[in-house]
Amino acid sequence: MFIGIDIGTSASKGVLAAEDGTVRHRVSRPHAVSTPRPGWFEHDAEDVWWRDFVSIARELVQTAAGERLNGLAVSGIGPCLLPADADGAPLRPAILYGVDTRATVEISQLTDLFGGEEILRRGGSPLTSQAVGPKLRWLAVNEPHVWARTRMLLMASSFLVHRLTGRYLLDHHSASQCSPLYDLGRREWAADWAAVVAPGLPLPELVWPTEVVGHVTKAAFEATGLPEGLPVTAGTIDAWAEAVSVGVREPGDAMVMYGTTMFMVQVVDQPRPHPGLWTTSGVFPLTSTLAAGMATSGAVTDWLRGLVGGTFEDLVARAADVPAGSRGLLVLPYFAGERTPLFDPSARGVIAGLTVSHGPGELYRAVLEGIAYGVRHNLEAMTEAGGAARRLVAVGGGTQGGLWTQIVSDVTGLPQQLTRESIGASLGDAMLAAAAAGVDVTTWNPVERTVHPDPSGPYEDYYAHYRSLYPATLPTAHFLAAQQHRAAGNGPFLHSE
Repeated sequence: MFIGIDIGTSASKGVLAAEDGTVRHRVSRPHAVSTPRPGWFEHDAEDVWWRDFVSIARELVQTAAGERLNGLAVSGIGPCLLPADADGAPLRPAILYGVDTRATVEISQLTDLFGGEEILRRGGSPLTSQAVGPKLRWLAVNEPHVWARTRMLLMASSFLVHRLTGRYLLDHHSASQCSPLYDLGRREWAADWAAVVAPGLPLPELVWPTEVVGHVTKAAFEATGLPEGLPVTAGTIDAWAEAVSVGVREPGDAMVMYGTTMFMVQVVDQPRPHPGLWTTSGVFPLTSTLAAGMATSGAVTDWLRGLVGGTFEDLVARAADVPAGSRGLLVLPYFAGERTPLFDPSARGVIAGLTVSHGPGELYRAVLEGIAYGVRHNLEAMTEAGGAARRLVAVGGGTQGGLWTQIVSDVTGLPQQLTRESIGASLGDAMLAAAAAGVDVTTWNPVERTVHPDPSGPYEDYYAHYRSLYPATLPTAHFLAAQQHRAAGNGPFLHSE
């Protein structure tokens, strides 16, 4: 039996899986994200990450009573910045991944210092709100009392690994998103740049996500109920664990994750830096991936449901009765700025074509279509980088019901495979733990059906207008973003361009 536990943006999830891949038990714990200021997104590591982990671990251990547990792996949202002291105690709430845009000034400063082209060449990705390096610099400048005590750079997965085993480490994939601190070509820390960005900070030991890095200590057993001595695998960032869960491991394999944000991961045969994407180390040793992430997806559908009331099931039913094109509506889904391939935290949501004749069904379908246009935009960027997807696998809560996946296939013109389980990263974690124990996991989560695109819709014309709508509304969006920032009392706002 193997345990996988993932700390997500809005919930933590765990699974107990048998050696043949059968999921024996699954559990979820919802939690909230703290947004103390516009553009800030945080988690309390003790009250969210550790509390959820302990609760889930105890339930899974109780369920497995009488069975032998052979391994554990963890994953979590990332890349994040959790500053901790020499004992691993958190010094402030964790600063979350690319949705947190507080380090805009530092992104500009470090890009000027090291050079944008050199950062892209050496680290594989431009400096954006996704990068950890600028957030470290932000911490040193804005919270010097915290920085003075910081002795560890932790993320959700490495925080849990440290609590369980006492080891201070980070997997290569997560480290490759700590730009500009990681040298992608050499697969090691860029010590010279790290000394400038985070002087005096001891960087964690680098390992691969598939490695067993330690065993549950007596103290961790007493806190969690996990057996003392249980092997612990390094783990990684959740989206990459989710890709593992649906068998994305060979060059040309790509995952589309339908969650709070939309995320895409594609395995490539070698690093392919692109200014609109993240190029990273992969999950398996010496592999690479192209990655893309939209700032929102499920978060927008949840926002709309809150505005109009009712249930998701009702909105999906209404949207299914609306023809493709949403009766003349077009949405830019940049409701929290946008990450790839725009890298514009000041982008804003737009609903174009709205009239008094439109209702919740048209609005909901237009949001789904807008997100699908964003997926197509990102997949086209991957093709430009030389990494055209040969196999697309869909995963996540948004695959339920079938409407959203069908719209994405219709917009992109690509089929999508759906596997038996869509649990996500926690299942990928269990697979990593099993693989580290020598178990063949290639048959764990087989493909059960394929969504085929319908080419008869109007999406080609709509997509062309989608691509033109962002530059056409850019000055207004940036003006309004600046007004929002000033209204919140945060002073002038600098854009990332």
